[in-house]
Amino acid sequence: MDNFEQLVERVAAKAAESERLLPPVSAEALDEAERMLGFRLHPLLAALYMKVGNGGFGPMDSLLPLSGGPNPDGEEAAVEEYLGRTPPADADTWWSWPVGVLPIMDEGCARFACVDCRSEDGTVLLFDLNAISGQDLSRAWFVDAGSLAEWLETWLAGRGRDEDDAADEGFEMALWPEASARL
Repeated sequence: MDNFEQLVERVAAKAAESERLLPPVSAEALDEAERMLGFRLHPLLAALYMKVGNGGFGPMDSLLPLSGGPNPDGEEAAVEEYLGRTPPADADTWWSWPVGVLPIMDEGCARFACVDCRSEDGTVLLFDLNAISGQDLSRAWFVDAGSLAEWLETWLAGRGRDEDDAADEGFEMALWPEASARL
């Protein structure tokens, strides 16, 4: 667990530079968010919200607040984004959202970075609404990073898709293989 704690400390140090950093959430706020979601957050994501801040850091200083309504930029919080994208079980719709996949960053242009809280490593996924073909939602899900730790390390090193030189580095992502089974 030392690497986990060191990573959280390194993220906190870089996050402290952000003018958008919000104060961390309490254990009670985390518990309430997980109750509303119906699943537990990936442990690293929970630690980020409790020890670093309630959003406003990470790539583009844009990690969404965990819960409680819009952030200062008017974006919904992660819990509300998830709940708003999850249709009721009895809904007659082609639309679905995978259980346990929490949107954590609104990248604009109908794209969201999400953490699969059901995966052991906390796989970071990109949901790109623009990639949907017909009503095949599985084509909109891409693997951004194999783990939340890897995604954070990329950000700490200044090598993410949001960096100025990202287009020159050919950032291509594979489709999320579990999408069809999880939708």
